[in-house]
Amino acid sequence: MRKDIHNSGIPVLCVACEARHRGVCGALTSEQLVALAKSSVKHKAPQGEELVADAEHVERYSNVMSGVVKLSKTLADGRQQIVGLQFAPDFVGRPFRTESAVTAEAATQVDLCSFPRQAVERMMVEQPDFEHRLLQQTLKELDQARDWMVTLGRKTAAEKVASFLLMIARNVHPTQASASGSTFDLPLSRSEIADFLGLTIETVSRQLTRLRTEGVIRIEGTRHVTVENLDRLTAQAGD
Repeated sequence: MRKDIHNSGIPVLCVACEARHRGVCGALTSEQLVALAKSSVKHKAPQGEELVADAEHVERYSNVMSGVVKLSKTLADGRQQIVGLQFAPDFVGRPFRTESAVTAEAATQVDLCSFPRQAVERMMVEQPDFEHRLLQQTLKELDQARDWMVTLGRKTAAEKVASFLLMIARNVHPTQASASGSTFDLPLSRSEIADFLGLTIETVSRQLTRLRTEGVIRIEGTRHVTVENLDRLTAQAGD
């Protein structure tokens, strides 16, 4: 268990939660955490479960405690595009909107801590630092979206695949990632990776094989990846 100034008097539910240390709840006092915890629900969502639909009326927001959430947009004819991934301790939902602008789906099994929209909006009024944390996350997502536009628009196929792996390595288990390497399960299938990167499945598979052949990564089965050296992968990504 982490030991810090916030550990005194906080709900048991919040003690080991990364959202309290690195996420939006870190801005709340012990008393505010207790108040929010009274309406919070901790639950698991299996891989593939839809958490919120595009244009759905928003009733609750969630903190990602573990796992990966896939965000996608759907066109009128049913075509979908993956537009982002969220990791712990990201905040699922967009404050000040009554309808969701994206579909959020569990890309892997995810642990979530959910709370009513009204409770979050009340906390934003009562605690300016909480609203500030939410603004920081929104701006971080904006910066990431801009970086991803560069990846999709200017990088080669090899750099795109390396950039995707680097994003997963840095975020899915951030406390375990180091320059010496990282191990993780891919949260997306080959076809979903191709969709996310604007490539064909064959190109994604070819680039993964090349990275494996060059000793940058190891792949066990279809999804278990070990990055041997993050610095080498970063160089492959063109960063």
